[in-house]
Amino acid sequence: MALLRRYALPVVLIVVALLFPLWNSFLEETVDVNLMYPVIVITVYIMLALGLNIVVGFAGLLDLGFVAFYALGAYVVAWLASGHFRQVSVAFGTTATSITGEEVPGIHLSFWLVLVLAGAFTALCGVIIGAPTLRLRGDYLAIVTLGFGEIIPRFFQNGDDLGGFNLTNGTIGIKAIDSPGFPFLPDSLSAWQRFGTLELYPWFYTILVMVLVTIYVNVRLQDSRLGRAWISVREDETAAAAMGINPVTTKLWAYALGATFGGFAGAFYGAFIKNVFPTSFSFNVSIFILLMVVLGGMGNIYGVILGAIVLQGTNFFLLPQIKTWVNSIGEAVGNQALATVDIPKYSFFIFGIMLVLMMLFRPEGIIPNRQRAEELHDETGSGDAMGGAIRA
Repeated sequence: MALLRRYALPVVLIVVALLFPLWNSFLEETVDVNLMYPVIVITVYIMLALGLNIVVGFAGLLDLGFVAFYALGAYVVAWLASGHFRQVSVAFGTTATSITGEEVPGIHLSFWLVLVLAGAFTALCGVIIGAPTLRLRGDYLAIVTLGFGEIIPRFFQNGDDLGGFNLTNGTIGIKAIDSPGFPFLPDSLSAWQRFGTLELYPWFYTILVMVLVTIYVNVRLQDSRLGRAWISVREDETAAAAMGINPVTTKLWAYALGATFGGFAGAFYGAFIKNVFPTSFSFNVSIFILLMVVLGGMGNIYGVILGAIVLQGTNFFLLPQIKTWVNSIGEAVGNQALATVDIPKYSFFIFGIMLVLMMLFRPEGIIPNRQRAEELHDETGSGDAMGGAIRA
């Protein structure tokens, strides 16, 4: 019975995800609504939120620059699967072809190989950045990660002239990124030979598998020796060090693993939209991902997934629908301000209000981690330290 309770929710979620394309096809045929694109983007953000949850939820490190790893992963796929470096011509397992039959200029590696390289590269960057900075604590660490998250996009924005070498193409960005695919498959599976821009089901199943792997790794890490070390460092770093845990190494593992999943998500998203621009990786994205983790419940894997779905679902569906309702009311009553107001324009203001309300009424998140819920609430509801001590 305990085993059934433990695996019932994951099995239900997997079944719902696998059946979503059938439901989307029904909606497309009946009401001419295609939800595949927004659902793919939401799933990418679920992966990002799960990666940040390792850093913030498990290890208790306030990371305000997680978007940097997202950007690094996207630029890795832009460098290794496009014609940006036209001075060379390298191809391996790629779906890119030339109309004239000549060699395609640029570096064109298989997306699946580039995906692994993106994860490894972002993990290495996480170690390089984290090694000297993770000795800091609290607000000081948050400030350093904030600076890192601002430096990387600015570097990409100004990386079109590094001593005469064009690394990032500046604000123009890198375009025409190769699509994933399996070129060796028969023609009957043409949609999987090279992922197209209209047939989105291969993209959906690819990111779904990536998210399922991310969830599996998160679950295994949470119950592992390393996961318990993260919790110890999060609760009391001094006590953890006294028990023989190396806080810097432990936090570095969290930073590197979180960066890895950020790189995976960035590589997929870069290939999906086929264009990478530095303006796509602003500080707002870091805050948005952090909101997902806090809103859903820091440290709770399924809470983080729900937080990502709620925020991105609100961003994609609810706010545009509210805009339509408000504009209709404004037209009906003859109010020009209501008839023309653009509700999605104030999305971050609305998300800020949501976060403030959550902090006031349910600070542990929608689906709280048990330990964090106990820290924030005692039996009498006062939430003070004395109540926690009595309960212990």
